[in-house]
Amino acid sequence: MPRVASNGISIEYRVEGDGPPLILQHGFIDSSESWYELGYVDGLKAKHRVILPDTRGHGRSDKPHDPRAYTPELFATDIITVLDDAGVGKVFFWGYSQGGTIALAMAKYAAERLAGLVIGGAAAAGSAYPSEPGKGDPLIDVLRRGPGEVMKAFGEWLTPALEERLRANDAAALIACREQRLVTPSYSDIVGKIAVPTLMYAGNADPIHEPARQTASQIPGARFISLPGQGHIAVRSQPDLILPQVRKFLEEVY
Repeated sequence: MPRVASNGISIEYRVEGDGPPLILQHGFIDSSESWYELGYVDGLKAKHRVILPDTRGHGRSDKPHDPRAYTPELFATDIITVLDDAGVGKVFFWGYSQGGTIALAMAKYAAERLAGLVIGGAAAAGSAYPSEPGKGDPLIDVLRRGPGEVMKAFGEWLTPALEERLRANDAAALIACREQRLVTPSYSDIVGKIAVPTLMYAGNADPIHEPARQTASQIPGARFISLPGQGHIAVRSQPDLILPQVRKFLEEVY
């Protein structure tokens, strides 16, 4: 599997299939393995060259413990470095959860490399796991309590393979990543400037649903899909809910 150095951080990625290039960017605490396990890769690689990076701090990429290593500019630079290494100019970017915020970072810092966007479970502002007044960040709290607590968050969607990956995570790196996210400004200043085809989606039982819908309304020509009764993890874990609609969207615009 290819590895590439980005500002001193080694980023691992994989490439599957052939056709117009499409990045699949996983969410926080996750890795590119989930795109395989859940069937997204098999559902896309017949018509696309699918590029799957492990975000810094995750999977098989390097895991710095300094929050300053997780700025939006650095996430965007990682993607540019992967694209350059893979010989790709413009790419369609599909990100879920934190992967969706990295899509917005690309729109802010590297718009010239984007052919289009699919953003799930993310918004220009807001969180799928908002903190309560007077309490700490819920994701950091869970990470500090250990992998057993992290696994509980996945509920019925926890598989043996996912459990193994969660146990292998570097909690200190993930906490640093989350700490930086909490002090990163929103992307509200750039959504009205996004000029590529954009599809956004979220479950309507996900706290990010309304912020995501609002973000989509501010992106010229963007479409928004609401998935009834579905929460944040459930949408990630059920590709049949969204994959057919994304494939149709890609056929129309890419």
